[in-house]
Amino acid sequence: MAQRMKQPSSGRSRPATSRTKPSRAGSVDAYLASLSAEVRTGLEKLRRAIRAAAPSAEEGFSYGLPAFKLDGRPLVCYAASKNHSSFYPMSAAVIQAHAPELKAYETSKGTIRFAPNKPPPAILVKKIVKTRIAELQDRKRR
Repeated sequence: MAQRMKQPSSGRSRPATSRTKPSRAGSVDAYLASLSAEVRTGLEKLRRAIRAAAPSAEEGFSYGLPAFKLDGRPLVCYAASKNHSSFYPMSAAVIQAHAPELKAYETSKGTIRFAPNKPPPAILVKKIVKTRIAELQDRKRR
């Protein structure tokens, strides 16, 4: 019997088949379950606020981060880091539009950083998500 030679790896894993591919929301659940209780609680609050603001958005991953997509386009992402958690509206304009309300947080061009146990209030998250939805809709119309 001839032995098959192992093909060199391209560094990419094989795409999962439909039989083995986990649900996207399930993968996000697994991501959150892997975090400490304190960090997980903060991100779960953020996740609920995002879902409330964009109930038709699809949950999954984008850029390797837990994310919500709307009409196939990235809406927002979030993640835990070693010393903080982050909310990514993926738009400098959205962050700028809410700058006065974000003074208590460290921000950069596309990121809002917060203490793991103190996510932004749900009302602020909803405003940011709604602004991002409007931005995506405006781009789509153009």
